[in-house]
Amino acid sequence: MNMYEDLIDRSRPVYERYPPMPVEERAAQFSPFAAVVGYGEAVAEKARYTEKMAELNEDEIYEIDLRLKELSGMIKDHPLVRVSYFVPDRRKTGGAYENKTCKVKKIDEYSNEIVFEDDTKIPVSMLSALDIINTQ
Repeated sequence: MNMYEDLIDRSRPVYERYPPMPVEERAAQFSPFAAVVGYGEAVAEKARYTEKMAELNEDEIYEIDLRLKELSGMIKDHPLVRVSYFVPDRRKTGGAYENKTCKVKKIDEYSNEIVFEDDTKIPVSMLSALDIINTQ
């Protein structure tokens, strides 16, 4: 005879003082123990790929400079341009190249940035390509 056989058919006890625990909290009791908090995030961050900013040669710098001068002459028409530029990563060395096509609002010569109609600002030093698509 099993010594707990008389308990098998009974319902579990219910106490007014101790309401039943919600299922979500009950499951949390059995979640794995994280001995080193943040370790998984640190590993994922280290594995995240970033690119190194490429240095432009003299010809590429000259082309961008020519296009900037051309763009500054037609800025009142808010020309549509396509730019490729480097965005430094906030957490680690390197970053990523992004492309943007938008109308230019102005070229801020004081901060040396191109300001787009959506108020995005891109430093001229981060440009890798600049194409003027149209002036209307």
